[in-house]
Amino acid sequence: MTDAVDLDAYFRRIGYDGPREPTLAVLRALHARHPRAIAFENLDVLLNRPVKVDLASIQAKLVGTRRGGYCFEHNGLFSAVLKALGFAVVDLAARVQWGRPKGLVGPRTHRVLQVETEAGPFQADVGFGGVTQLAPLRPVAGLEQHIGDGLYRFVSDRDALQLQFHLPSGWAPVYLLEPTPQAPVDYELPNWFVSTHPDSPFVGHLMAAWVGEDRRYALFDNALSVYRRDGGIEKRVLDAAELESLMHETFGLDRPGEAGALSALYQRLCGGGPPGPGFTAEPGG
Repeated sequence: MTDAVDLDAYFRRIGYDGPREPTLAVLRALHARHPRAIAFENLDVLLNRPVKVDLASIQAKLVGTRRGGYCFEHNGLFSAVLKALGFAVVDLAARVQWGRPKGLVGPRTHRVLQVETEAGPFQADVGFGGVTQLAPLRPVAGLEQHIGDGLYRFVSDRDALQLQFHLPSGWAPVYLLEPTPQAPVDYELPNWFVSTHPDSPFVGHLMAAWVGEDRRYALFDNALSVYRRDGGIEKRVLDAAELESLMHETFGLDRPGEAGALSALYQRLCGGGPPGPGFTAEPGG
């Protein structure tokens, strides 16, 4: 166990062999590779395994055993990597609004980073599964920014910034980013909430997301949505064998545990049948 990040192991994990200076170009390169190499997923929550967010535990899981995770793990690891490279990083928290009723005020259950570069501050986030961000964003209200396969913008909301993502139907809120710096201990309580509280969507549903070269995959229980860069959308319901194959062959996850864990989980969550009408395969942060 160590509190130091293993840069060499991390770079092997994401397939990066470029410069290691704290520049905007390096930040962009790492930000593009991380979500393509490490999937978003909440398997440990559903398998009743504690999700630990200290650096040693995150490295052992996401790098050592080649698993995925959610925002406290992804952005916790990314923060440590950037700091080790010499970036000035402020760890922040946000209130998730993606897929939630308008006006509902939720807790601060998403970890986000503010990174200083030679070109000024950028918001970095490699751990939001619903709309996986492939590049850092300038935290400037009103500036539309096209990155990867999506269009983003921030809008002012009193002393906070609301991140929005452009859907065919218009702008949709992703989360409300608040400016108060967070210490590592500040993430312990929200991590406990999202991984154990019965009102947390992570407790009752399998969620996973991954970004390929030309398409984005989003899984909710046994419902898979594939969003192609050309605008096409594919939706289908998976059986237990297809779910197992997706997790290991597409999402690139090592087996989450004992033999049969995914099959048993499938039966518990899906009962062997399809999701209810109007399902959405859009995991959040």
